Amino acid sequence: MARILITSAIPYINGIKHLGNLVGSQLPADLFARYMRQRGHEVLFLCATDEHGTPAELAAAKAGKPVAEYCAEMWQVQKDLSDGFRLSFDHFGRSSSPQNHKLTQHFAGRLAEAGLIREVSEEQVYSHADKRFLPDRYIEGTCPNCGYDRARGDQCENCTKQLDPTDLIDPRSAISGSTDLEVRETKHLYLRQSEMRGQLNDWIDSKTDWPILTTSIARKWLNDGDGLRDRGITRDLDWGIPVKKGEEEWPGMEGKVFYVWFDAPIEYIACAAEWVDAGKGDDWERWWREDKGAEDVRYVQFMGKDNVPFHTLSFPATIMGSGEPWKLVDYIKSFNYLNYDGGQFSTSQGRGVFMDQALEILPADYWRWWLLSHAPESSDSEFTWENFQASVNKDLADVLGNFVSRVTKFCRSKFGEVVPEGGEYGDAEVALVAELQGRVDAYQAHMEAMEVRKSAAELRAIWVAGNEYLQAAAPWAAYKEDPDRAAAIVRLSLNLIRLYAVLSEPFIPDASAAMLEAMGATGADWPDTVGEALAALPAGHGFTVPDVLFAKITDEAREGWQEKFAGQRG
Repeated sequence: MARILITSAIPYINGIKHLGNLVGSQLPADLFARYMRQRGHEVLFLCATDEHGTPAELAAAKAGKPVAEYCAEMWQVQKDLSDGFRLSFDHFGRSSSPQNHKLTQHFAGRLAEAGLIREVSEEQVYSHADKRFLPDRYIEGTCPNCGYDRARGDQCENCTKQLDPTDLIDPRSAISGSTDLEVRETKHLYLRQSEMRGQLNDWIDSKTDWPILTTSIARKWLNDGDGLRDRGITRDLDWGIPVKKGEEEWPGMEGKVFYVWFDAPIEYIACAAEWVDAGKGDDWERWWREDKGAEDVRYVQFMGKDNVPFHTLSFPATIMGSGEPWKLVDYIKSFNYLNYDGGQFSTSQGRGVFMDQALEILPADYWRWWLLSHAPESSDSEFTWENFQASVNKDLADVLGNFVSRVTKFCRSKFGEVVPEGGEYGDAEVALVAELQGRVDAYQAHMEAMEVRKSAAELRAIWVAGNEYLQAAAPWAAYKEDPDRAAAIVRLSLNLIRLYAVLSEPFIPDASAAMLEAMGATGADWPDTVGEALAALPAGHGFTVPDVLFAKITDEAREGWQEKFAGQRG
């Protein structure tokens, strides 16, 4: 049994996330966590809300609420939606937690002692219209590198080049649109990442099994232009973790808070402490401290490609620079973008389908299956309503759902609601078991490797194999001439339903539970062999005919949704 620590990129608190956010981190992380638990491994799966910074302040102001109250309410909203999508976090924490305050200040103190933090007097943009300093991401303008006219002051989304606000051409406030900006002097702390460039480069080079998407982004930030730059870790804001050197005050930093991108990754660690303090675990350090038991932990992170630089460079620099034996990530699974119907999903513009809207339309399994089977791994992928309808109707309704319905209803009509006895398995059954064993082995290999789309394709092929067997064996025809032969076919097919429930649990947990319940089966332990799994329900074992697992999406419904989600979110 292995010990596997899994984190997915923590979502911003400022609103409900869209399906692109979901498939870019949390959902594939859940797939992996569920699978690893089924295989008997010890798993700790953590996520949290990212609550600090200007996005939270602005969203709270727009809602007319104090920022702390707004964040508490939105944490509950995001927690309820993650539950709705059946995301199996062991704990869903908050970056505003006391645990993260303490740990972030601790890391800052350690980095200062190591000489890896420098104080810088710098010029920062102040907006007269907004009456505040503007954080980098709330200054927009034209990118000097590629000419994109909506580049942010910290990074250009178009070419991914790291920027300073003063680099932008024709800068403006992203809050008010005002160009009445003034550059004022202020003091900030910088993490001396440049001092760690060689150490980080060697570490990245050692990760030969990482996705090319992950390492290529990391190397671009390490080597492009002047190479890895020092990074500001403080901000002039009211909401955030106060700047301290451990438990001591930091002279000259009064009234400032740590930059959200400094404290947010540290929340992964703090979240484990929250997990223990919530009474769910008993020792968080055995997962995170290599001197206290974490040396045998495998740590896997899931995220969208826009988060890769901070997780491959800034967060590791924080951990390495502390000089303490914290657990570094072993594998980063990164994803490209999911686009929406010819354009892009956008939280700020309200474009696309958001998590709450999706669950109002259809149950979670419909979305989980489509998103995971179309995960943007090697390139960007696109959500279209036509593709969604076709995938749900074909894969879930016609292949899996139809198999379950045909087998259970036929058995009830001819043998009653029990697994029938009589008849022997023949060449067709032997061939099916052999085919399925090969496919299950392949499925396991893809799941172990976190190849999401390949895993989905193999699972679908396993469902198809059962359908093809049932169609060829034709128990409805065999029953007329040889009822015992029909009984053998049905007995195997009912066991196939249970096997499908077990194999499908990481992708479609609700349907899996419904199949197991209908089959009167308890638990979803992974099978040692297909042959053994197909003998799990003996003759005489009772079952019930389940409700329709998956309803087909009609053209009328699809057209209505296309129209509803074509414009801005209301």
